[in-house]
Amino acid sequence: MAAESTADIVLDVEDLDVSYVRPRDLVAAVKGVSFRVRRGERLAVIGESGAGKSTIAGTLLGLLPGNAVTGSGTARFGDRDLLAIRSERVWNRIRGGSIAFIPQDPNIALDPVKRVGHQVDETVRLHRHRRDRRELRTLSIELLGQAGLPDAERVYDAYPHQLSGGQRQRVLIAIALGGEPELIIADEPTSGLDVTVQKLILDVLDDLVRARGLSVILITHDLAVAAQRTDSVVVLQDGRVVDRGRTAEVIASSDHPYTRQLFEAAPSRSARRLTATSDRAVRDRPGAEPLVTVEGLDKSYVTRGARSGKTVTRAVRDVGFAIAEGTTYGLVGESGSGKSTVARIVAGIDRPDRGTIAYRGRDVSHAGRAERRRLNRAVQYVFQNPYSSLDPRLDVAEIVTEPLHGFKVGAKGERLDRAAEALTAVGLDTTYLRRRPGELSGGQRQRVAIARAVALRPELIVLDEPTSALDVSVQAQVLQLLVDLQSEFGLTYLFISHDLGVIRLVSDRVGVLHNGVLVEEAPVEQIFTTPRQDYTRRLVDAIPGSTPHRVT
Repeated sequence: MAAESTADIVLDVEDLDVSYVRPRDLVAAVKGVSFRVRRGERLAVIGESGAGKSTIAGTLLGLLPGNAVTGSGTARFGDRDLLAIRSERVWNRIRGGSIAFIPQDPNIALDPVKRVGHQVDETVRLHRHRRDRRELRTLSIELLGQAGLPDAERVYDAYPHQLSGGQRQRVLIAIALGGEPELIIADEPTSGLDVTVQKLILDVLDDLVRARGLSVILITHDLAVAAQRTDSVVVLQDGRVVDRGRTAEVIASSDHPYTRQLFEAAPSRSARRLTATSDRAVRDRPGAEPLVTVEGLDKSYVTRGARSGKTVTRAVRDVGFAIAEGTTYGLVGESGSGKSTVARIVAGIDRPDRGTIAYRGRDVSHAGRAERRRLNRAVQYVFQNPYSSLDPRLDVAEIVTEPLHGFKVGAKGERLDRAAEALTAVGLDTTYLRRRPGELSGGQRQRVAIARAVALRPELIVLDEPTSALDVSVQAQVLQLLVDLQSEFGLTYLFISHDLGVIRLVSDRVGVLHNGVLVEEAPVEQIFTTPRQDYTRRLVDAIPGSTPHRVT
């Protein structure tokens, strides 16, 4: 085998150690990590939250917090050791220039009061030393086009809030390209995006690697994305490298249990619905009578702008479906398709403009106060983000018993007993009752949110993207939990998601929303094997690792 040329190595990290100084101890976050990135290579750094991925990125970009301490080791970029740099002036030349960064959340990364083009201009001005306004505009529009934005001139003049999530993420790619980098570090650049938009973003990065010879470090918790989109992989667990190699070889033959766990937990890996691990099923799901029937649902929203005047947006148009008791109805679609609007109407949070919501055959679309209160007890809602849906001032006991108190269910002691039962049902012991949300992981917080919904013993739970903010292995645990709870308590679910891999794992029937219209509805396997609509085919084909459908 020929010796590797050092000229091909863009970044060489050896024995990297990073710790954080706390008031009473020193916490090791990265422990002896080594890897190389070659020219034109796409390297995935994979691991769950807390594995050390973002600490490595912060080290390579000179953006570690003040309480971080680097130990022995080196991180050689060209002829320079990044760990030895102490000058912020030097870092300003490297960061955003030779090494670019694409952060996870464009809502935080982009300045909301500056036009998009001016934010691209700043990078070009700083790193390419261009000053002429016309030249800056021309170069920035060209970069926006290279980042996959066909209407680059309009985007240049827009504010971030006027763009979709996928467009904002492509703006971040354009900003990263502004300094003509050799290496791009992309930190979970697609984790909050629809599968079709995710595919577009990853396609753009692939095109840049081919066209410019760029190297990319893709930080992700999703091994399915890495399997399809990277050349090499480094797997981190608790700050250490536990697996590494060519991606295809690691996926095919790794015998490390953590790597296998991450790979098997990816929703796109499974083609079968999850089954309950408990044998305490209370009823058969197939063939049950409808618990909820939706017919002719319409909902519009009115916005008023200082210049544009009144604008009417028709969010949902003539939507209809039924959810059989004890089953899961998956509602899928991209951002802006109307999924959450339908969910809020079914849950009684919003009212439709037209159409009916029948609960056990009784129209509750415009129910009075007493009937609405009965419905609110029978229907519970689990939100997408457990970090914002739980009150940080309350402990878990107060959070779970709050709806019991609101509906006057039992005395105080009985409510605490019910809360303990609900926690046990979601796999948490009673010691968690006195903890606050800030002391819990993301997966534990979502379990608490589910326990809060289950404590009232509802008939229907509306789950609005309940796992999209979680690592894939934690996501798999929560999905299995939901299936087990459904089996044990006979629950009915309306499950909202943009991720068809997740929908396939938990749903009996699936409805596909596009621009507020239900374009297709069928049993889950029919949606995945023989979709009728081109839009549905695009959603299915965008799942990482899927086999494209032939368009007839």
